[in-house]
Amino acid sequence: MISKFKLSVLSVFAILLASLIVGCSTPPTRGSGYRSSGSGAAPANYSSSIASFNAVAWQALPGWQEDDLSQAWPAWLKSCDALRRRSSEVNWRQACSQVAGVSGRDTQAIRRYFESNFQAYEIRNNSGSETGLITGYYEPVMNGSQTRTSTFTVPLYGYPNAWKKSRPNPGPTRAELMSSGVLQGSEIAWVQDPVAAAFMQIQGSGKIRLQDGRVLRLGFAGTNEQPFKSFAQWLLDRKEITRSEATMQGISQWAKRNPDRVNEMLNANPRFVFFKELPSNVEADLGPTGALGVPLTGERSIAIDLQAMPLGAPVFLATTKPLSSQPLQKLVMAQDTGKAIVGGVRADYYWGSGEAAGEMAGRMKQNGKMWLLLPR
Repeated sequence: MISKFKLSVLSVFAILLASLIVGCSTPPTRGSGYRSSGSGAAPANYSSSIASFNAVAWQALPGWQEDDLSQAWPAWLKSCDALRRRSSEVNWRQACSQVAGVSGRDTQAIRRYFESNFQAYEIRNNSGSETGLITGYYEPVMNGSQTRTSTFTVPLYGYPNAWKKSRPNPGPTRAELMSSGVLQGSEIAWVQDPVAAAFMQIQGSGKIRLQDGRVLRLGFAGTNEQPFKSFAQWLLDRKEITRSEATMQGISQWAKRNPDRVNEMLNANPRFVFFKELPSNVEADLGPTGALGVPLTGERSIAIDLQAMPLGAPVFLATTKPLSSQPLQKLVMAQDTGKAIVGGVRADYYWGSGEAAGEMAGRMKQNGKMWLLLPR
């Protein structure tokens, strides 16, 4: 994803898939310390056409006192690095100028920093609802090769050379592309599992572990400009899976049971995503770059609706873990966005890289609440 278009735009596909995933769990419960105190005033220097904001006391944020803010601090430093260089209706400079005097290992010092420099605002949708949808996304990591082998036979493609001067809009569908020969010579890596490769297209970026130990990072390079259609919905419509099986894991299991029909399923989505190899100086352990232009931090970055809040802002999120009533209450940074992330109380939670992150992201479809933190 690390292009100007970024994974942020590709997260539209992840969210459309997530919309088919497990039914919503119960909304987060308000802890004993919850109270809607504070002035209730709206921010003087920020407004939104799709959300309203009411000032609250810090005690109104369930789990605020328990969150280990030292884990969020590196993500906030990345936001500050970008926000200092951006023009914005929000003046971040004063708050960001204070970070140098804060120890990143001292969670209480970090808490004092935010409480002194920021005001928390409860976010509500224009409908008046204080809850909204929280989905998840991740960065896939797969074994692979830069040449075709007997094990790695599924290609990941760069943008076709024939399209670089004159890009069709729309281009051929996935099924048409795979049979046209246009993609020949555009292979940049080979992996083993066609379904895993399709999910990497949905996420928009990923890492390929090569046999010599190197890690190849691939970012978003473009699409065939076809609309996204969910192959999860295709399976549901044909009663091939149940709604509870409409997860990345459930779809992968279906594919293993039906290897001869995998291509038919994948062709149900006409959209095709192309990748590009990222420079070798990009650290392998960094997350993909979000819309803010900084690497995402696992479990501390979210994608948001830009009409709802400013990119880069700290946000306190209160939801639950997938398929669970266990609270997930954390300070996160709005460092990414996506076309399908629509609404004031709406977030796509970045779980990180790899299989474990994919397990969580693939099942996440929760209710949640959000509080925007703006400089005083």
